[in-house]
Amino acid sequence: MQNPLRRLALKGALVCALAAALNPAVAEQPVLRVSAIPDEAPTELQRKFAPLGKYLEQETGMKVSFVPVSDYAAVVESLATKKLDLAWLGGFTFVQAKIRTNGTALPIVQREEDAKFTSKFVTADPAIKSFADLKGKTFAFGSPSSTSGHLMPRFFLQQAGVSPDKDFHNVAFSGAHDATVAFVAAGKADAGVLNASVWDKLVEQKKVDAGKVRVFATTPPYFDYNWTVRGDLDPALVKKLTEAFLKLDAKNPAHAEIMQLQCASKFIPTRRENYDGIEQAAKSAGLLK
Repeated sequence: MQNPLRRLALKGALVCALAAALNPAVAEQPVLRVSAIPDEAPTELQRKFAPLGKYLEQETGMKVSFVPVSDYAAVVESLATKKLDLAWLGGFTFVQAKIRTNGTALPIVQREEDAKFTSKFVTADPAIKSFADLKGKTFAFGSPSSTSGHLMPRFFLQQAGVSPDKDFHNVAFSGAHDATVAFVAAGKADAGVLNASVWDKLVEQKKVDAGKVRVFATTPPYFDYNWTVRGDLDPALVKKLTEAFLKLDAKNPAHAEIMQLQCASKFIPTRRENYDGIEQAAKSAGLLK
Protein backbone atom coordinates (compact mmCIF):
# COMPACT_ATOMS: atom_id res chain seq x y z
CA MET A 1 0.00 0.00 0.00
CA GLN A 2 1.28 3.45 -0.90
CA ASN A 3 2.42 5.66 1.96
CA PRO A 4 -0.37 8.24 2.70
CA LEU A 5 2.17 11.04 3.04
CA ARG A 6 3.73 10.13 -0.30
CA ARG A 7 0.26 9.97 -1.88
CA LEU A 8 -0.51 13.45 -0.49
CA ALA A 9 2.79 14.85 -1.78
CA LEU A 10 2.14 13.43 -5.25
CA LYS A 11 -1.35 14.90 -5.24
CA GLY A 12 0.06 18.30 -4.29
CA ALA A 13 2.66 18.13 -7.07
CA LEU A 14 -0.06 17.26 -9.59
CA VAL A 15 -2.17 20.22 -8.44
CA CYS A 16 0.81 22.57 -8.83
CA ALA A 17 1.63 21.18 -12.25
CA LEU A 18 -1.98 21.59 -13.36
CA ALA A 19 -2.09 25.16 -12.05
CA ALA A 20 1.12 25.97 -13.91
CA ALA A 21 -0.29 24.49 -17.12
CA LEU A 22 -3.51 26.46 -16.79
CA ASN A 23 -1.68 29.64 -15.80
CA PRO A 24 1.78 29.88 -17.45
CA ALA A 25 2.61 32.96 -15.35
CA VAL A 26 2.82 30.67 -12.32
CA ALA A 27 5.52 28.56 -13.90
CA GLU A 28 7.44 31.25 -15.72
CA GLN A 29 9.87 33.81 -14.34
CA PRO A 30 8.48 37.35 -14.61
CA VAL A 31 9.81 39.17 -17.67
CA LEU A 32 11.00 42.77 -17.93
CA ARG A 33 10.38 43.88 -21.53
CA VAL A 34 12.92 46.43 -22.71
CA SER A 35 13.48 48.23 -25.99
CA ALA A 36 15.29 51.20 -27.50
CA ILE A 37 14.71 53.67 -30.28
CA PRO A 38 16.38 52.23 -33.41
CA ASP A 39 18.89 55.03 -33.86
CA GLU A 40 21.59 52.55 -34.94
CA ALA A 41 21.63 49.23 -36.80
CA PRO A 42 19.58 46.49 -35.04
CA THR A 43 22.64 44.27 -34.55
CA GLU A 44 24.47 47.15 -32.85
CA LEU A 45 21.56 47.84 -30.52
CA GLN A 46 21.47 44.16 -29.49
CA ARG A 47 25.24 44.12 -28.93
CA LYS A 48 25.08 47.26 -26.79
CA PHE A 49 22.23 45.97 -24.65
CA ALA A 50 23.37 42.37 -24.00
CA PRO A 51 25.61 42.94 -20.92
CA LEU A 52 23.23 45.58 -19.52
CA GLY A 53 20.37 43.10 -19.83
CA LYS A 54 22.30 40.47 -17.84
CA TYR A 55 23.08 43.06 -15.18
CA LEU A 56 19.42 44.09 -14.87
CA GLU A 57 18.45 40.41 -14.51
CA GLN A 58 20.81 40.13 -11.54
CA GLU A 59 19.54 43.34 -9.97
CA THR A 60 15.80 42.73 -10.42
CA GLY A 61 15.55 38.93 -10.25
CA MET A 62 13.54 39.04 -13.48
CA LYS A 63 14.20 37.69 -16.93
CA VAL A 64 15.04 40.62 -19.24
CA SER A 65 13.87 40.46 -22.84
CA PHE A 66 15.05 42.97 -25.45
CA VAL A 67 12.23 43.70 -27.89
CA PRO A 68 13.41 45.05 -31.28
CA VAL A 69 11.16 47.65 -32.93
CA SER A 70 10.83 48.85 -36.51
CA ASP A 71 10.90 52.60 -35.88
CA TYR A 72 10.79 55.33 -33.24
CA ALA A 73 6.99 55.53 -33.23
CA ALA A 74 6.77 51.82 -32.38
CA VAL A 75 8.65 52.36 -29.10
CA VAL A 76 6.28 55.15 -28.07
CA GLU A 77 3.21 53.10 -28.99
CA SER A 78 4.52 49.98 -27.23
CA LEU A 79 5.07 51.93 -23.99
CA ALA A 80 1.59 53.41 -24.25
CA THR A 81 -0.06 50.02 -24.87
CA LYS A 82 1.94 48.31 -22.08
CA LYS A 83 3.87 46.04 -24.42
CA LEU A 84 7.10 47.47 -22.97
CA ASP A 85 8.15 48.16 -19.39
CA LEU A 86 11.38 50.09 -19.95
CA ALA A 87 12.70 51.94 -22.99
CA TRP A 88 15.77 53.90 -24.06
CA LEU A 89 14.34 57.09 -25.54
CA GLY A 90 15.67 60.28 -27.03
CA GLY A 91 14.46 63.58 -25.60
CA PHE A 92 11.91 64.14 -28.37
CA THR A 93 10.71 60.53 -28.25
CA PHE A 94 10.18 60.96 -24.50
CA VAL A 95 8.08 64.07 -25.15
CA GLN A 96 6.01 62.07 -27.65
CA ALA A 97 5.68 59.22 -25.12
CA LYS A 98 4.63 61.67 -22.40
CA ILE A 99 1.89 63.05 -24.66
CA ARG A 100 0.79 59.61 -25.89
CA THR A 101 0.53 58.26 -22.31
CA ASN A 102 -1.28 61.34 -20.96
CA GLY A 103 1.75 62.35 -18.92
CA THR A 104 2.31 59.01 -17.19
CA ALA A 105 5.57 57.90 -18.88
CA LEU A 106 8.34 58.43 -16.34
CA PRO A 107 12.02 59.11 -17.16
CA ILE A 108 14.12 57.63 -14.36
CA VAL A 109 17.79 58.07 -15.31
CA GLN A 110 20.01 59.53 -17.99
CA ARG A 111 23.71 59.39 -18.67
CA GLU A 112 25.62 62.33 -17.26
CA GLU A 113 26.53 63.16 -20.87
CA ASP A 114 22.83 63.53 -21.77
CA ALA A 115 22.45 66.65 -19.65
CA LYS A 116 24.68 68.47 -22.14
CA PHE A 117 24.24 66.56 -25.38
CA THR A 118 25.18 67.87 -28.81
CA SER A 119 24.78 67.05 -32.50
CA LYS A 120 27.52 67.15 -35.13
CA PHE A 121 27.01 68.51 -38.65
CA VAL A 122 29.22 66.58 -41.08
CA THR A 123 30.21 66.87 -44.74
CA ALA A 124 32.67 65.57 -47.30
CA ASP A 125 32.39 68.77 -49.37
CA PRO A 126 35.40 71.10 -48.86
CA ALA A 127 33.23 74.10 -49.83
CA ILE A 128 30.90 73.64 -46.86
CA LYS A 129 32.26 75.46 -43.82
CA SER A 130 29.14 76.98 -42.20
CA PHE A 131 25.36 76.74 -42.11
CA ALA A 132 25.12 79.42 -44.81
CA ASP A 133 27.05 77.14 -47.18
CA LEU A 134 24.28 74.53 -46.90
CA LYS A 135 21.82 76.58 -48.96
CA GLY A 136 21.04 74.82 -52.22
CA LYS A 137 22.67 71.59 -51.01
CA THR A 138 21.26 68.14 -50.29
CA PHE A 139 21.04 67.29 -46.59
CA ALA A 140 20.44 64.14 -44.52
CA PHE A 141 18.76 64.00 -41.13
CA GLY A 142 18.39 60.74 -39.19
CA SER A 143 14.88 59.67 -38.18
CA PRO A 144 12.07 62.26 -38.24
CA SER A 145 11.50 61.54 -34.51
CA SER A 146 15.18 61.76 -33.54
CA THR A 147 16.11 64.47 -31.04
CA SER A 148 19.77 64.68 -32.01
CA GLY A 149 19.38 63.60 -35.63
CA HIS A 150 16.52 65.91 -36.57
CA LEU A 151 14.60 68.01 -34.03
CA MET A 152 17.37 69.95 -32.29
CA PRO A 153 19.56 70.35 -35.42
CA ARG A 154 16.50 71.65 -37.31
CA PHE A 155 15.71 74.02 -34.44
CA PHE A 156 19.27 75.40 -34.34
CA LEU A 157 19.38 75.73 -38.14
CA GLN A 158 16.20 77.79 -38.00
CA GLN A 159 17.67 79.88 -35.18
CA ALA A 160 20.62 80.59 -37.50
CA GLY A 161 18.30 81.71 -40.30
CA VAL A 162 18.43 78.52 -42.39
CA SER A 163 15.15 76.78 -43.27
CA PRO A 164 15.70 73.13 -44.27
CA ASP A 165 12.39 73.06 -46.14
CA LYS A 166 13.09 76.23 -48.13
CA ASP A 167 16.87 76.52 -48.36
CA PHE A 168 18.03 72.95 -49.00
CA HIS A 169 17.86 71.49 -52.50
CA ASN A 170 16.67 68.20 -51.01
CA VAL A 171 16.14 66.76 -47.52
CA ALA A 172 16.51 63.03 -46.87
CA PHE A 173 15.93 60.96 -43.74
CA SER A 174 18.49 58.18 -43.38
CA GLY A 175 16.68 56.52 -40.45
CA ALA A 176 19.71 56.23 -38.14
CA HIS A 177 22.85 58.14 -37.11
CA ASP A 178 25.34 55.69 -38.61
CA ALA A 179 23.29 55.63 -41.83
CA THR A 180 23.55 59.44 -42.05
CA VAL A 181 27.34 59.23 -42.09
CA ALA A 182 27.13 56.54 -44.76
CA PHE A 183 24.90 58.84 -46.85
CA VAL A 184 27.44 61.66 -46.64
CA ALA A 185 30.44 59.42 -47.25
CA ALA A 186 28.78 57.91 -50.33
CA GLY A 187 27.81 61.30 -51.77
CA LYS A 188 24.08 60.67 -51.34
CA ALA A 189 23.93 63.93 -49.37
CA ASP A 190 26.22 66.95 -49.35
CA ALA A 191 25.95 67.17 -45.57
CA GLY A 192 24.12 65.62 -42.65
CA VAL A 193 23.76 65.65 -38.90
CA LEU A 194 24.03 62.99 -36.19
CA ASN A 195 24.52 62.78 -32.47
CA ALA A 196 27.96 63.42 -31.02
CA SER A 197 28.12 60.07 -29.20
CA VAL A 198 27.66 57.97 -32.34
CA TRP A 199 30.06 60.19 -34.31
CA ASP A 200 32.78 59.76 -31.67
CA LYS A 201 32.23 55.99 -31.62
CA LEU A 202 32.40 55.69 -35.43
CA VAL A 203 35.66 57.66 -35.47
CA GLU A 204 37.12 55.62 -32.59
CA GLN A 205 36.21 52.34 -34.30
CA LYS A 206 37.53 53.64 -37.63
CA LYS A 207 34.16 53.05 -39.27
CA VAL A 208 34.32 56.48 -40.87
CA ASP A 209 37.16 58.06 -42.84
CA ALA A 210 37.67 61.21 -40.78
CA GLY A 211 39.96 62.51 -43.52
CA LYS A 212 37.02 62.47 -45.91
CA VAL A 213 33.98 63.14 -43.72
CA ARG A 214 34.51 65.97 -41.23
CA VAL A 215 32.59 67.94 -38.63
CA PHE A 216 31.97 71.55 -39.65
CA ALA A 217 29.56 72.64 -36.89
CA THR A 218 28.29 71.52 -33.47
CA THR A 219 25.00 72.47 -31.83
CA PRO A 220 24.69 74.13 -28.42
CA PRO A 221 24.01 71.55 -25.64
CA TYR A 222 20.56 70.22 -24.76
CA PHE A 223 18.99 67.38 -22.73
CA ASP A 224 18.64 64.15 -24.68
CA TYR A 225 18.51 60.39 -24.02
CA ASN A 226 16.96 58.74 -20.97
CA TRP A 227 15.63 55.44 -19.68
CA THR A 228 11.85 55.70 -19.30
CA VAL A 229 9.36 53.33 -17.63
CA ARG A 230 5.65 53.04 -18.34
CA GLY A 231 3.72 54.98 -15.75
CA ASP A 232 1.87 52.07 -14.13
CA LEU A 233 4.92 49.90 -13.53
CA ASP A 234 5.19 48.61 -9.94
CA PRO A 235 6.85 51.41 -7.90
CA ALA A 236 9.05 48.84 -6.14
CA LEU A 237 10.38 47.68 -9.51
CA VAL A 238 10.89 51.28 -10.65
CA LYS A 239 12.94 51.86 -7.51
CA LYS A 240 15.03 48.71 -8.18
CA LEU A 241 15.69 49.75 -11.78
CA THR A 242 16.63 53.30 -10.81
CA GLU A 243 19.02 52.11 -8.12
CA ALA A 244 20.53 49.54 -10.48
CA PHE A 245 21.41 52.21 -13.04
CA LEU A 246 22.72 54.62 -10.41
CA LYS A 247 25.03 51.90 -9.00
CA LEU A 248 26.79 51.42 -12.34
CA ASP A 249 30.38 52.64 -12.10
CA ALA A 250 32.72 52.90 -15.07
CA LYS A 251 35.68 52.34 -12.70
CA ASN A 252 34.26 49.03 -11.51
CA PRO A 253 35.70 46.23 -13.71
CA ALA A 254 32.38 44.37 -13.46
CA HIS A 255 30.59 47.37 -14.99
CA ALA A 256 33.24 48.54 -17.45
CA GLU A 257 31.85 46.77 -20.52
CA ILE A 258 28.31 47.95 -19.82
CA MET A 259 29.38 51.57 -19.46
CA GLN A 260 31.63 51.46 -22.49
CA LEU A 261 28.85 50.09 -24.68
CA GLN A 262 26.41 52.63 -23.27
CA CYS A 263 28.94 55.42 -23.93
CA ALA A 264 28.41 56.53 -20.33
CA SER A 265 30.67 57.78 -17.56
CA LYS A 266 27.82 57.48 -15.04
CA PHE A 267 24.02 57.52 -14.80
CA ILE A 268 22.23 60.30 -12.93
CA PRO A 269 18.56 60.80 -11.94
CA THR A 270 16.36 62.72 -14.35
CA ARG A 271 12.82 64.12 -14.39
CA ARG A 272 10.09 65.09 -16.83
CA GLU A 273 10.80 68.82 -16.49
CA ASN A 274 14.26 68.37 -18.03
CA TYR A 275 12.58 67.85 -21.39
CA ASP A 276 10.30 70.89 -21.38
CA GLY A 277 12.84 72.76 -23.53
CA ILE A 278 12.76 69.99 -26.13
CA GLU A 279 8.96 70.11 -26.19
CA GLN A 280 9.09 73.85 -26.83
CA ALA A 281 11.74 73.38 -29.54
CA ALA A 282 9.52 70.76 -31.21
CA LYS A 283 6.59 73.15 -31.24
CA SER A 284 8.78 75.97 -32.55
CA ALA A 285 10.12 73.72 -35.33
CA GLY A 286 6.59 72.74 -36.30
CA LEU A 287 7.05 69.09 -35.27
CA LEU A 288 4.44 69.23 -32.50
CA LYS A 289 1.08 71.01 -32.49
